[in-house]
Amino acid sequence: MASIPLPTPATPLRIGTRASPLALAQAHMAAVALTKAHALDPAALEIVPMTATGDKIQDRALAEVGGKALWTRELDAALDAGDIDIAVHSLKDVETLRDARFVLGAMLERADPRDRLVAREGIDAGAIADLPHGARLGTSSPRRAAQVRRLRPDLVTTLLRGNVQTRLAKLAAGEVDATLLAAAGLDRLGMHDIGSVQAADLLLPAASQGAIGIECRADDAATFGLLKAVDHGPTHHAVAAERALLAALGGDCRSPVAAHAAWRDDGSLRLDAEIYSDDGAEHVAGHAIIAGGGDAEALAHRLLGDAPDAVRRLFAV
Repeated sequence: MASIPLPTPATPLRIGTRASPLALAQAHMAAVALTKAHALDPAALEIVPMTATGDKIQDRALAEVGGKALWTRELDAALDAGDIDIAVHSLKDVETLRDARFVLGAMLERADPRDRLVAREGIDAGAIADLPHGARLGTSSPRRAAQVRRLRPDLVTTLLRGNVQTRLAKLAAGEVDATLLAAAGLDRLGMHDIGSVQAADLLLPAASQGAIGIECRADDAATFGLLKAVDHGPTHHAVAAERALLAALGGDCRSPVAAHAAWRDDGSLRLDAEIYSDDGAEHVAGHAIIAGGGDAEALAHRLLGDAPDAVRRLFAV
């Protein structure tokens, strides 16, 4: 087999990323992984940040202005044009069905997929149950909003957009009383002491939460070969099951859905999933052991078959 041509300082591997602090931290993680895997000179990797449309629009829900494509549009255009060689994504923010011009070459090992509850100063709350009656919880996630409303119908959920620092600043300013943030993102920003981790059986995470994906052009075999060396197989299999379920559900950014696949001690992969009505009052939950192709899709069809109209109408069935 021919050897893979390695990038050099003269012809660096250009790593595309959103320009937010979290996205840049994740791009640096990808760069470190590639440097170690291939014994590269760090100068052989160049990080190319760009501002995504989704980062520019922060006063409306994502579903109202174009969905998850707002996070990937600029990176896709740069990758397709050859201005970058790979793109690093928070996979939770990437469309389930991707353009055939691109291929997901690697996923880094997944971090903590759970949510953390962060309350403003003066509110002592380690869990949703601890929040004061009628408290305002800010989120842009239909999943989190439905889960919170199901647990605490008295709480008021309100739109809260922006990167982690922006949302924390709005929380500190008193715009909301609490918010939910991904534990993985906070940890990657060094904010290990911010918020309280919520149990996954209480707030099942979003599909792909905590996972970093690295894409390249589908016709770029050399770069794909480089990426395979940093692919974490267990993460890739688990996240692929979650994304297969999303695809079979036919949901979009308006669809409240949670899904998480975890490896068990016996070596099996268990996929848990829940779908909700907007207000969280109606929901269906289920799980499946993923032993082969089609198991995630079968779970999706079972959930939809059991779902009341208030839930099923939010999915493309």
